[in-house]
This record gives sequence, C-alpha cells and structure tokens, in this order.
Amino acid sequence: MYICNSVRQSIKIIQHLEVMSSLIIKSFAQYKKEYARSVENPEGFWAERADEFVWHRKWDKVLDYNFVDYQTQWFVNGKLNITENCLDRHLATQGDKKAIVWEPNDPNDAGQTLTYRELHAKVCQFSNVLKSLGVVQGDRVCLYMPMIPELAIAVLACARLGAVHSVVFGGFSAQSISDRINDSACKILVTSDGAFRGNKEIKLKDIADEAMSSTPSVEKCIVFKRTGSFVHWTAGRDLWWHEEMAKASVDCPAISVDSEDPLFILYTSGSTGKPKGVLHTTAGYMVYTHYTFANVFRPGKNDVYWCTADIGWITGHSYIVYGPLLAGATTVMFEGIPTWPDAGRFWQVIDKLKVNQFYTAPTALRSLMGAGLQHVAPYSLSTLKVLGSVGEPINEEAWIWYHKYIGKSRCPIVDTWWQTETGGILISPLPNVTKLKPTMATLPLPGVQPVLLTPEGKEITENNVEGLLCIKYPWPSIIRTTYGDHERCRATYFGLFPGYYFTGDGAKRDEDGYYRIIGRVDDVINVSGHRIGTAEVEDAINKHPFVVESAVVACPHPIKGQGIYAFIICDRTIVSEKAFKDEVLLEVTKQIGAIAKPDIIQVVPGLPKTRSGKIMRRILRKIAEGDISNLGDTSTLLDPSIVDVIKAGAPTLKGK
Repeated sequence: MYICNSVRQSIKIIQHLEVMSSLIIKSFAQYKKEYARSVENPEGFWAERADEFVWHRKWDKVLDYNFVDYQTQWFVNGKLNITENCLDRHLATQGDKKAIVWEPNDPNDAGQTLTYRELHAKVCQFSNVLKSLGVVQGDRVCLYMPMIPELAIAVLACARLGAVHSVVFGGFSAQSISDRINDSACKILVTSDGAFRGNKEIKLKDIADEAMSSTPSVEKCIVFKRTGSFVHWTAGRDLWWHEEMAKASVDCPAISVDSEDPLFILYTSGSTGKPKGVLHTTAGYMVYTHYTFANVFRPGKNDVYWCTADIGWITGHSYIVYGPLLAGATTVMFEGIPTWPDAGRFWQVIDKLKVNQFYTAPTALRSLMGAGLQHVAPYSLSTLKVLGSVGEPINEEAWIWYHKYIGKSRCPIVDTWWQTETGGILISPLPNVTKLKPTMATLPLPGVQPVLLTPEGKEITENNVEGLLCIKYPWPSIIRTTYGDHERCRATYFGLFPGYYFTGDGAKRDEDGYYRIIGRVDDVINVSGHRIGTAEVEDAINKHPFVVESAVVACPHPIKGQGIYAFIICDRTIVSEKAFKDEVLLEVTKQIGAIAKPDIIQVVPGLPKTRSGKIMRRILRKIAEGDISNLGDTSTLLDPSIVDVIKAGAPTLKGK
C-alpha cells in the first residue's frame, strides 16, 4: 500500500518535480514533434504521461477501445486514487504552499487560504464524515453548494472514498436537482443554508428541501452554514457540516480504485428533454486534465491561477479542482460575480491576489466591455502572463479588447475548445508557442485527432473548408457513458458517423490548419457557455396551461453569445401578453433554472411544419436571427403562409 511519507515515494515526488518542466512544450517545433509522436504512438505517449503519477498497481494495457458499440478503457487494470495525486504526493515537497485561495462574494470579506497540508486534512475529515454515514465506493453523492472551499473539499472527499460525485450548479431549480438525484440514485445530498451572489442571497436549503420531497434515495442531507439564514430542519435527515466535521478524524487512507472506476457524473443538456449524465472515470481523466492544464496554462512554481467558472460546470471540475491540484498549483475559487459591486471586480481581484493566469468566458468579457474602460483603468494587471477563454467561441471584438486592455498587448490568449463530454481541452493555442489569430481555437493538443466531415461522413482533407467536427481516435478523458443509458451515449456521439466521436459542432479550418468553431449543429443552445437543450426548455414552457405547443431556437445575444427565442402557440386569446410571458418565464425558472429563461417570446398562431408534422427549425432560426434573406424552399410546408404571419410579428424583424 502507498505510504505518503515513505522514502520511496518521496524520491518519486522529487523525480516528478524534476521532469515536470520537460513535459511542457516550449516551441512550435517541439509541438509538431510531440504531436506527431502522439499520433504515431498514442499508447506510448500517454503511458509516459501516466508514469508521473502514484499508482497502487500499474496498468496491464494502456488502451482498449472500439467506436462501434463504443467501449473505451484507458490504463486497463491499473489501481490508484486521484486524491493521492492531487494532495498526498505534494505534502513532502510543498505541504505549506497555497492550494486554494478563496475570494468571497463581498470584497470586504477576508477570504480564506488553504495550504496543501490543510486541504488534505479537511478532505480526510469530510471523507470520514461520509464514511460515518455509510458512504462506500460506488455510491453517488450530490453536491449543491455555493463557490466556497467546502465544495472542493466535498468533491475530493468523495473521490478519496471512491464515491461518485454529482455536482449540480447552484443556479438550478428544485426540479432540476431532483431529476439529477433520481437519475443516479444519490445517497447523500450536500448543500448550504444559502449562497451570496452579488447583492442577492439565494436560499439553497429551501430549494434543496423542495427537491428532496421527491428524491427517495437521499438518506442524509449535510448542510454547510454560509449565510446564517433560517433553514427548515428535518430531524434524522439533516446534519450540520461543522458539527459532523468536529467529530471526524483527519486521518483517512485513500481507497484504491480501478482506472476505469467512475469518478463523477456531470449532467448536461441534450436534444431530448432529459439531461444526460456524462460519466468520467478516474485514471484517464486524471492524466489528461493534468497534461492539458500544465501545457495550456503553464503556471510557474509561485504563480496564482484563476478560473472564474463555477465547479457546477465541467470547467470548474477540470480547471479549478483537479487539473491545478494535480499540478501542485495555487488555484483561486471566486464566489462573486464580475459586475458586483461594480464592473471592476475581476480586475480588482487580479491585482489583489497577483493572478498570473486568468481563465474566463466570452460572456463575461462582453458584459465588462459594455461597462466601459473606467472600470479597468484603476488596476495595473501587471502580474498577468496568460489569458484564457472558455465556454463558447470568442468573437473578434471581445478577443481584441481582452488582449489590448486586460493583457496590455503582451499576454497570449488561449482560446480553448472542449466539452463536458471531452473532460479536458482538445483544441487550443499554447502560450508563446502557437501563433495567435483572433477567433481561432487554432490547433489540436497532442493526442487529439480532429477531422472535418461532410454530412455524408466523408473526411475533408484540404484546408480553407467548413464541415462537421469529429475526433477519430480516443483521448484519455473521453466520455465513457451516459449514466444508466449507454445506448444514448453510443447513438449521440458515435452513431451518426461510425468510427468517429461526433462533437455536435461545426468548424472551419483555414490555410494554416487552424480550427474555428462556428457553433452547434444539433438542438442545443449555448447560453453564456452553458448548453441548454431546446427540448428541455420546450417541455417546461408546455407545462403552462395556456400553451398548446412551443418551439425554441437560438438567437444572437450581445452579451451571452446565444439567447433563447421561444415561439409559442396558445389555445386562447392572451389578454395580457406581458403577464403571460412573465408566467412562462416563471415556469421555466421553476423547472430548469433562471439560466434557461427565454430572452424573446413570440406568441404565434402556428409553426412552420412539413406535411409529416416536423417543425422546420431552420426557418425559425433565420427569423430569430433577423435574417430572412434566404429561407429556402417553403413549398413543402403544410401551410406556407404561416411563415409570413410569424415574420410579421417577429420582434427581431421589426423595422427591417
């Protein structure tokens, strides 16, 4: 069994620190060499990356996969625990280094810093709390919490026991929580009395209580006291975090798990009404997130790295918690929002914490651009070395603003493309290595083999082309399944183009082989970097008693990138359109969360349908975009005249 402070492991840790710098790609020539090697001998390439870590048992085979019925295993029969590699292995050499720096919502609050040694102790404590409640390897634990250090602690505590964590974003509704808990039969729910977000307080426990009224699998609810607000209490079920931690030991040996044992489930919207439980396993995810974090952000020994995402999304999993801690970096957790108490908050935090690598979303950047440079001017931002963009393609105006005013025209921007299903970054510039082009995600990372396909599934080999973005060989952190429904995983990602992982995105490839992601080609809308399934929103809208049918499509949004445009048929005359729309927004918020609220609602007498009853969404998309220059052939519609009626009432077309 692995013992953290043994001489053998101390030597391995020192060796790890010595080879870390050799894994960082330092020139474009080296990138081309490493990329070629990763394609010619992927198993050898990833075996070298995996050999840096602490294993209880080495693997028998690096990779076993097929893309037909879709089965993938990496580091077959290896045994390990990811938290030993995030925490224990750093204790001998940098136990007193800052692991997590927490910046609270209120800029006047002091915040908190946890060293690797302190974080290790708290993770062990909470692991023992979960053990005392009967959590064993393979159990599912739901985490519905604010952006506080305890969320990261709970994530790691689950992993230490081999339990599967399912983090639900703190902005989701009670219905969304219960749907996710019931889908994976979570045994424990960990939440907070409330959360602070800007000048608002969100009563998380009240929302959790409503969710638990229909979640029979939940046995206990652990509540962290964040706001001090009154909470309803169910004796025998509800437990205070601080009381349970006070009883728990700081000694908790990590459970040895298999390389392919589940690490976490993270739900993402799909093209059906039911969210998909994307499941990632342990070893491959560990190896890939570490490698990509180290190369894309390349933090120095004393650097401070800040990703502004929420841990409720995959970006927070991979590049707030696991990637940085695996690399022994200092990672910032931010509870607030970018515009409170004013639009200079991000820049104030960068100067305060001396942030070196900064990773945020185009949505936030566009919002801060609109607020004006007077919010940027008071801050030096002189510590910044690398800027990152995530969640959606960044538009050129935002890229240039980010580079000029935040990076002072000296910081490279890593415009990263990846997905919940990919686990880690697939296409991105490498700072000071890749020549940058605004709006271009540029080139694949080593081990990633993207291709563009025609709709018929033929590979497009030339450049200056556009096609469907697919990947033709597995990488270590690829999705393993959708929880409880493997056929859905196979059909969604591998069924349309046999032999390829289909990303669902369209892309362009320029004369230099650089990739530019141009958006979803399925029925998923990317709102502020969050994927929202159209069917899920339609299902929520259709619950309103006046609604007969609805159709939801994406529309351009100056801040969020894409907004939600809802076309709704009602069974009666709407007396007050404002009141009706407010009720629809309330229903969507209740069913999914505020993030899924439509930006535009248009009540229509009918929808453009074919004679077989299929909605012609391309027509609705054109109307939502304010572009009717080419609606295509409408003669196949059951009632072509309905298009003119919709156009006449469309807010996007008024005045055109």
